[in-house]
Amino acid sequence: QVQLVESGGGLVQAGGSLRLSCAASGGTFSSYAMAWFRQAPGKERELVARISSSGGVTWHATSVKGRFTISRDNAKNTVYLQMNSLKPDDTAVYSCSAGMRWLTYDYWGQGTQVTVSS
Repeated sequence: QVQLVESGGGLVQAGGSLRLSCAASGGTFSSYAMAWFRQAPGKERELVARISSSGGVTWHATSVKGRFTISRDNAKNTVYLQMNSLKPDDTAVYSCSAGMRWLTYDYWGQGTQVTVSS
């Protein structure tokens, strides 16, 4: 069983930056693909970015490409989401997920709130 705990959310002005972290425990972190999702009020959950178990392959949603970067440190059992040039539309609860395969999402964290003011 993998436990995931997100941190780093908060309130930021448009154009600002935040770095989210997701710390994993209870499993072999380096064997899991990881992903970041977000869900804004009244909207469906959206896949933002994902990264392979080794970190060698990443994918970013079109809406965040060029502004957000997913990365991981397997020695620290942590995945990150660096968010730059934030927009009010980026306001959401951001959650991380771990999957035993590239396109699976087997474990979830509780989420961290990101609010971008205009």
